[in-house]
Amino acid sequence: MTRHILSLSGGKDSAALAIYMRDRVPDMEYIFSDTRKEIPETYEYLERIEDYLGKRVHRLNAELGFDHWYDVYGGMIPSNHRRWCTKMLKLKPFEEFVGDDPVVNYVGLRADENRSGYISHKPNITAVYPFQEDGLKLADIREILMSSGIGLPPYTEWGRTRSGCFFCFYQQKIEWVRLKETHPDLFEKAKAYEKPFEGSGNTFTWSERESLAELEQPERMQAIKDENERRRKRKQERGENLTLAQVFGDDVEEVEESGCLICQL
Repeated sequence: MTRHILSLSGGKDSAALAIYMRDRVPDMEYIFSDTRKEIPETYEYLERIEDYLGKRVHRLNAELGFDHWYDVYGGMIPSNHRRWCTKMLKLKPFEEFVGDDPVVNYVGLRADENRSGYISHKPNITAVYPFQEDGLKLADIREILMSSGIGLPPYTEWGRTRSGCFFCFYQQKIEWVRLKETHPDLFEKAKAYEKPFEGSGNTFTWSERESLAELEQPERMQAIKDENERRRKRKQERGENLTLAQVFGDDVEEVEESGCLICQL
C-alpha cells in the first residue's frame, strides 16, 4: 500500500501545502525533522498547523538532535560546503521513516519558482509538486495561509525569512542582527559553537568571513542595517522582484535560492 507523506519545515510553503492537501489526501502522514535547535516560533507554528489539520505531526529525531551529530563530526559546525546537518538531521531520518514502503512525497515548490532540490533518490520514493501542477504562485500561498487562519510563520514578524535552526549558516547578515535583537539567548548559543576545530585548529564561523563576535559589535550591526535598508530602497525604486514585504506587507525578504529546500519549504 502506498504511503502519502508531507514533510513540514515550519516554513510558509509546506504549511500551505498541508492545508491545500488536507481534504484531498485524507490519509496523509505529516512529519517534521526536529533538530532541537529550531527557533521557538517554529514550534508555535507547528502547533497551529496541527490544530488546523486535526492530526498530529510526527516528530523525527526523537532521540538524536543536532548536538549528537555535532559531537560525531568532532565539533565541526556545518556550512554550505559541509552540509552534514541536512544529511544527518533531515534526509537520513526521512528515509529511515519511509523504509522500503512505496511513498509519494509531497513537496511545496511553487509554480513561480525555478528551483529544484534533492529530496531523496530512493527508488521507492516519488516526489510530486501539487503547487506547480496546479499553477499556484506566491500570492496563492498567502491566500491559503490567511484564509485558513494559520497565517504566516510568526518569525516573519521580526524579519526572519527561513525556518530551520536558529544558527542556520544560510541566514543573511541582517537576519543575524535580528536574531541578536529578538532572541539574544539564541545568538549567544550560536556564538558558543564558533570555537577552534580540533581536527585543524581553524575556527569556523556561521556567517561567511565574519564571526558572530565581530558581527554583534554595535557599529557593525548598524552598518548591516543601513546597507539592508539601502538595498531594499534600490529594489523598490527599480521595481525589482516582488519580495514577501511587497506581497504580504511585512518587512521581510524572500528566501535566497541557495538554501536547503528540505529545511525551508
